[in-house]
Amino acid sequence: MRLDLEEMEERPTNLVEGFGERIEKLIPSLYTHRCSKGEPGGFLARIQEGTWMGHVIEHIALEIQTLAGMDTGFGRTRQTKTEGIYNVVFSYLEEKAGVYAAEAAVNIAKALINGDEYDLETDIQRMRELREMERLGPSTGSIVDEAISRDIPWIRLNKSSLVQLGYGKNQVRFRATMTERTNSIAVDIACNKDETKRLLLESAIPVAKGVTISNPDDLANAIEKLGYPLVFKPLDGNHGKGATINVKTDEAARAAFEYAQNYSRKVIIERFITGYDFRILVIDHKMVAAALRVPAHVTGNGQSTVQELIDKENLDPRRGYGHENVLTEITVDRDTLDLLAKKDYNLESVPPKGEIVYLKSTANLSTGGTSIDVTDLVHPQNVFISERISRIIGLDICGIDIMAENLTQPLPENGGVVLEVNAAPGFRMHLAPSEGLPRNVAAPVIDMLYPPGKSARIPIIAVTGTNGKTTTSRLIAHIVKSNGTRVGFTTSDGIYVQNTLLMKGDTTGPVSAEFILRDPTVEFAVLETARGGILRAGLGFNKCDIGVITNIQEDHLGISDIHTLEDLTRVKAVVIGAVKRSGWAVLNADNKYCIKVAGKADCNFAYFSMDENNPVIVEHCKKGGVAAIYESGYITIKKGDWKIRVEKVTHIPLTFGGTVDFMIQNVLAATLATFLWGYKIEDIRMSLETFIPSAAQTPGRMNTFRFKEFKILIDFAHNANGYNGVKDYLKSIEATEHVGVISATGDRRHEDIRETGRIAARMFDKIIICQEKYLRGRNAQDLIDLLMEGIADVKPDIEVIINNSGDDCLKYLIATAKSGSFITILSGTIDDAVAKVSDYLDKEFGV
Repeated sequence: MRLDLEEMEERPTNLVEGFGERIEKLIPSLYTHRCSKGEPGGFLARIQEGTWMGHVIEHIALEIQTLAGMDTGFGRTRQTKTEGIYNVVFSYLEEKAGVYAAEAAVNIAKALINGDEYDLETDIQRMRELREMERLGPSTGSIVDEAISRDIPWIRLNKSSLVQLGYGKNQVRFRATMTERTNSIAVDIACNKDETKRLLLESAIPVAKGVTISNPDDLANAIEKLGYPLVFKPLDGNHGKGATINVKTDEAARAAFEYAQNYSRKVIIERFITGYDFRILVIDHKMVAAALRVPAHVTGNGQSTVQELIDKENLDPRRGYGHENVLTEITVDRDTLDLLAKKDYNLESVPPKGEIVYLKSTANLSTGGTSIDVTDLVHPQNVFISERISRIIGLDICGIDIMAENLTQPLPENGGVVLEVNAAPGFRMHLAPSEGLPRNVAAPVIDMLYPPGKSARIPIIAVTGTNGKTTTSRLIAHIVKSNGTRVGFTTSDGIYVQNTLLMKGDTTGPVSAEFILRDPTVEFAVLETARGGILRAGLGFNKCDIGVITNIQEDHLGISDIHTLEDLTRVKAVVIGAVKRSGWAVLNADNKYCIKVAGKADCNFAYFSMDENNPVIVEHCKKGGVAAIYESGYITIKKGDWKIRVEKVTHIPLTFGGTVDFMIQNVLAATLATFLWGYKIEDIRMSLETFIPSAAQTPGRMNTFRFKEFKILIDFAHNANGYNGVKDYLKSIEATEHVGVISATGDRRHEDIRETGRIAARMFDKIIICQEKYLRGRNAQDLIDLLMEGIADVKPDIEVIINNSGDDCLKYLIATAKSGSFITILSGTIDDAVAKVSDYLDKEFGV
């Protein structure tokens, strides 16, 4: 969070009377925070010595998350270059709970400063609720954790438990413990308990005797046929909902039937089998775990009431709210009251010492049950029966509920029966049993989804830099596409898969990157990665194969605490930090800031340069390094002392006959990146020759429209370096008059805006300022005034027209253009300029 301390900037904690005592009293567990002193109590000592409130808020935010069952500990607080403004960074496990912790920490700090009372428990309970609403369930979470341990990326696809593992064409999806391999017919069968029982019975699997009815008039016949005691459960139920066991009277049977019908019209009635409740888990038709499940219960002591015993049991540190701990808190519901009533008990009854009082009719962990691991005790014949059941029903992951005296004997011998088969069985009882060995049952799921040799990733090339990102990204994507691979790429113009624009706009942030990585048709990703997205939300991927930095130049300075090129370098270097160790960083050897990035890269790196005699290139290649250089009119790959000429720049349309240096740099970067990936020189050459700068392939990048009497160039140059690149190109253009359309961007520094005005004055004979958009919180006239100041510094007498309507401006340009003039529209000043100029051109030629 970005924190303004206001007057507290002048009041560290040692100047706030009683602050240390109040915070220690409210949150005594802060004693465990070591802080910079490196020992327990270190943070509290810092408070007594005096520290700033941003630092305090960081620690509060971390600790209250821990108290809410989300143990997380990373935090940093740093002052910005604006006095009193701090960036407070801390980790979270669930985003909404983390945001709540940030806001609560500020409120807590205010209360402590003022000496006000504060209800901390309300905040902690709210964060618990947010955690349970947002977090992945224990089963889903265990599979994700196992994937992470194997370096398999994952994306959460909704607010519940739908998850994608892997990227692009190599993705697989699962929801809870159902995978994309789970057969829908098998799920339907498992959800229909009657159908399941019939199939198992016909396959000689022992099942409980029972009937299914939906009409209360049939209840008496069912009771007569089966005899007491009975079990009632809804046909389509799960998690034990609607079930009643050990029913012994007609009155109880009617109540149990009505209760089950709250969950399903059809109700299964079975003979109540005495024994123990076991769950066997089968994954990919192999038994992986077995557990004895015990319903929630308390043991009498002859003194405490049932309610007091429940309260005491819930104090067990293993029990928690929802899924936060190994066990779940026991709650009182209708099932609890019914079971107590059958014993002539209520919540105020005092059970005798040693008596076990069951509080739930089912042993589900979500209702407070416990589990004991018995995997190693299962008889081989029962293993065979379980694995056979998984194939009979057809489930890749299934939980089999068995009632038997034990699993150490074959079920046919001890009278045990299969009660039901569950699609999407919970893993929690096996991952963290209350007794016995925990079993990593997520591992066989990942083994099934990603067997040896199956990749979870697709190649990713990420491109960043100040100028040239979009063109370089598009050229790399063109080379990949030309070599027969389906490519998805993001740019400042939109998101594309192959030749199809899927989403228009500036799509250079992590959300757009994730869009591509979610697409199951994509085989290769090329991701333009801009500064703004990195600062807001990081990257949309955790690793890439190649990272490209085109250049690091003055732009966007003074925004989001990025004031210098050193600051900007640290932001751009985030992309290189994401390159896997065996991957490559592609860096501009003509840019000293890119060279600094190479020095800290934890991967291979290669350079590109417009000068083969650049000392960095010479030294790099002397050590056997790889580089791309512009030499003797050629794009050339250099490996050590060897040169491999790729193509003459005059044969590469993107370079405009070799007249545009910054386009040559883009070609060098793209050529080097794709060469390092493994494409052949001849394939890269063909791709370079077929990439035509146009409104179709490079919209807004050096697009030239040839009218009968004049020409229009559209380029998205928006900073001094971009303007200079276009200026150098215009030197090669003969024209009766050079006309420029320019504007400023509101979030740039005053001097940056003035400098673009100065360069424009050197470029053009006539200037039109069209400040229709990109105000970004500024007044349009202020931006125009700054541009005018820059223009006046160079050409005070140049003709300048102000027209802040893009459409009117374009009409004026077309109507007043002189024969032989060359009009340049920069910075995206006119909305949809490429499309609108294309329309004018079509009309002129009668298209």
